[in-house]
Amino acid sequence: MTSLRWLADRLIGLSALIGSVALIVQVSVILVDVLGRYFGAPLRGAQDVSTMAMTVLVFGGMALCDRLGGHISVDLLEPRFPAWLNRASDIASALLGAAIFAGIAWTVYDSARLSLMLNLRSNIIDLPKAWFQWGVCAFSGLTALAMLLRAAEVASRRSPPRWDTAQEAPR
Repeated sequence: MTSLRWLADRLIGLSALIGSVALIVQVSVILVDVLGRYFGAPLRGAQDVSTMAMTVLVFGGMALCDRLGGHISVDLLEPRFPAWLNRASDIASALLGAAIFAGIAWTVYDSARLSLMLNLRSNIIDLPKAWFQWGVCAFSGLTALAMLLRAAEVASRRSPPRWDTAQEAPR
């Protein structure tokens, strides 16, 4: 399980790095477009690039968000529940999240196949939509697998495995 966690952490780090690059692209495109609009020459295709970069940004960082425990949680009843019930709810939420992201990956996979068949492209600069759909599919699949691994780790230990501020996340 340790080598599987090591591999998962590296893949999660890679997807977060790709999402970070998408954030830099997003900010750069918006900056250039805004400056261009001020001088009367907006950046052609800024909307296409921004839209596609946003999908990479959001889904690229999703596995890291789960690994860090960054998803929204409401723990009003958690202090009142016994430890076994809290552990069971952690496992159930990880399994449900994995099922949701597997469903997203499957749906986007079908959509990407359709985009390839119809040669769908973005509106302004003709970016192939399928490339970004494959990316969302891969990132969602990675998030689903990471959530399954977290469920297995929580089931086999007493505390959920999370990176915290005391322990630096692997690069």
